[in-house]
Amino acid sequence: QVRLVESGGGLVQPGGSLKLSCAASGSIFSINAMGWYRQAPGKQRELVATITSGGNTDYATSVKVRFTISRDNAKNTVYLQMNSLKPEDTALYSCNAHITPFGGVGWSVYWGQGTQVTVSS
Repeated sequence: QVRLVESGGGLVQPGGSLKLSCAASGSIFSINAMGWYRQAPGKQRELVATITSGGNTDYATSVKVRFTISRDNAKNTVYLQMNSLKPEDTALYSCNAHITPFGGVGWSVYWGQGTQVTVSS
């Protein structure tokens, strides 16, 4: 069984920083792309950033320059460093990963439960 667990969310003032982590565990053979998504109340979930197993990254326009996605393949963990946070960044942040389990054929997409980020003074 594969699990993704996020951590690092919280309350921060505008202009502040937070670093989110998402660790994958369980019967994992390989992990391809990993990503962060967010959903604000009353809005659809949106892509924040993605990173391939080779380290290629992509970002939503709204977070470029301010956010940085990275990963530690040895720890099966993806990170999201968020700087210069704005109130509009307030959302539930969830990670996903394209994972091939041991004994599996091809990959499936797994999701974490999410971690809340609130930007407010």
